[in-house]
Amino acid sequence: MANMQKNKVPMPEQDPKIRIENFQEVTLGYNDEDAMLEAQRCLQCKHRPCVSGCPVNVQIPAFIHAVEKGAFNEAYQIITETNSLPAVCGRVCPQESQCEAKCVRGIKGESVAIGRLERFCADRHREQANNQPITQQTRASNGKKVAVCGAGPAGLSCAGDLAKLGYEVTVFESLHTAGGVLQYGIPAFRLPKDIVDYEIQQVKNLGVNIQLNTIIGQTLTIDDLFELGYGAVFIGSGAGLPAFLGIPGENSCGVYSANEYLTRVNLMKAYLNEYDTPILRSKHVAVVGGGNVAMDAARCAKRLGAETVSIVYRRSEEEMPARREEIHHAKEEGIRLQLLTNPVEIFADENGNVTSMRCDVMTLGEPDASGRRRPMPTGEQMTLQVEAVIIAVGTTPNPLIRMTTPGLETNQWGCVETSDGVTTSREGVFAGGDAVTGAATVILAMGAGKEAAQAIDTYLKSKEQQG
Repeated sequence: MANMQKNKVPMPEQDPKIRIENFQEVTLGYNDEDAMLEAQRCLQCKHRPCVSGCPVNVQIPAFIHAVEKGAFNEAYQIITETNSLPAVCGRVCPQESQCEAKCVRGIKGESVAIGRLERFCADRHREQANNQPITQQTRASNGKKVAVCGAGPAGLSCAGDLAKLGYEVTVFESLHTAGGVLQYGIPAFRLPKDIVDYEIQQVKNLGVNIQLNTIIGQTLTIDDLFELGYGAVFIGSGAGLPAFLGIPGENSCGVYSANEYLTRVNLMKAYLNEYDTPILRSKHVAVVGGGNVAMDAARCAKRLGAETVSIVYRRSEEEMPARREEIHHAKEEGIRLQLLTNPVEIFADENGNVTSMRCDVMTLGEPDASGRRRPMPTGEQMTLQVEAVIIAVGTTPNPLIRMTTPGLETNQWGCVETSDGVTTSREGVFAGGDAVTGAATVILAMGAGKEAAQAIDTYLKSKEQQG
């Protein structure tokens, strides 16, 4: 029987006063009863608009129907037919602008909680398996080797799909652990690392080999990979080079890129006392930017003991690119939104330590190319007293691959150019995710990885036919 409640079944959460003292997950997940009740809200539309909003084509009504019946393992199997990282996607995908945005229930109330149900299925499967990854059946090897550059969402998705098709896949990862932004960028209170590790192991169980501490463009080049016998190469190296503001004082002690700050917190475990990770634990912190990365950095700073944390953003809250859920959680945790404020200079004391930041007060004019109203200075200025500044205004791809790969065309931002979304100017070289689009979402990167796997399969089969 359908559940015609207009609103989603609420998601249990840690109390804000408690969670700012720890790095444990904020949202606690559905139990069996909550999941089945929420699944009953799905109308099982014949035209399935939600599926068209999913970059990896999860068969959403089918898995939700299985949840409604209590067939949780069946639901998990349906999801993982097309999604290699369901517990990750259920937590960090912007469902509200993708699958849930297409949900018919959203017309007269809230959409079905597709992301929460996906997370539930993945978590329940892992718990049933006692956190021991289940060995999955793979096709017999077709004898063809494919190299994947980067063990982030795009690379893992591409590698998993290729392995299912019988290819011998090696993923080359520059860091000492696989996962890319899932490991170094997203805090444990949003995405617990044991969950990331588990889902990466599931990909490895498909037969994927992950070679760590290997920097493509330095340890090996793309040309080296072809010489080693790989028939095709996928570039999924992400966009890890941080952008800065270019203002006076930005080199002061206490100014971090969000990438460096989050890497120290997440990958280098600065939040755990048993790790001696160098990081400033400042009382007054400003985070410049309005996206999810800015929210993550601000919420980490709060948990590391900051008394005041201000997100400094040059537009209004309405224009913030961060997920509404992340903004809501940040505000609950006491993060201050310093809106219509644009930094112009950072000041330091005689020892070079940050003391304050001067900002222009802004107003909003006509929309710019992004569709958001253009921020314009009012002529007024203000000064924030801060001890640390975290810059979260975007990232671009690392230049190593483009500098060491002759004939690989890139654009003015250093992103790899493609003719169809994944095919590059170099024969046999494909690319996807942030390396192509610039910083975007986990699920879009995964979608590009899946698309590239299909393109690689088509390319290698055509080469075989040509003899």
